[in-house]
Amino acid sequence: MHEDGNGGGRGDGSAVNGSGVNQPEVLALERELTVLLRRARANQGEMAREVHPDLESSAYGLLVRLGECGGQRATELAAYIGVGKATMSRQLRALEDLGLVAREPDPADGRAWLITLTPEGQARVGRVREARRARYARRLADWDPREVTELARLLHELNRGMER
Repeated sequence: MHEDGNGGGRGDGSAVNGSGVNQPEVLALERELTVLLRRARANQGEMAREVHPDLESSAYGLLVRLGECGGQRATELAAYIGVGKATMSRQLRALEDLGLVAREPDPADGRAWLITLTPEGQARVGRVREARRARYARRLADWDPREVTELARLLHELNRGMER
C-alpha cells in the first residue's frame, strides 16, 4: 500500500485534503497536465485553422462534438462546452456563416432546432481529425500498444472524475 507523508494509508481520501495536495505525485500530475493542456490549446488553434482559416479555436470543439454525437440542441452544446447561451449563439452563427453547420427542426420537438454538421463541415472536420490521429500514431509508434491502451483508460477515468 502506498502511504502518504504522515505514514498513514491513503484509502481515507487524505491525498485531497490538508497537506495531501503537496504530495509529489499530485505535484507531478499538476505539472504534466498543465503542459498537456497548454499544448492541447495550441493544437486546437492549429486544427481550427485547418478546418477553416476563419474558425475560432474555441469552436473546433463544437464541430468535433457534432461529428461524434450528431445533431444537438444549442442548449446541449452550451452545457457540454461550458459556455452561456449568448456565447453559443454567437459561435453557431459564425459556424453557419462559414457553411460548417446548419439548423434543422428537432423531430422530437418542432419548436426546437438541432445543430448539425453540413456535408462540408463533416468533410473538413473528418480530414483534420484523421490527420490528428495520424500524428498521435506517429508520436506513439515506439510505445507498447498496451501502454497506449492504459493511457487512454486512465485519461478516461480522469475525465469521468472531472465530471463529478
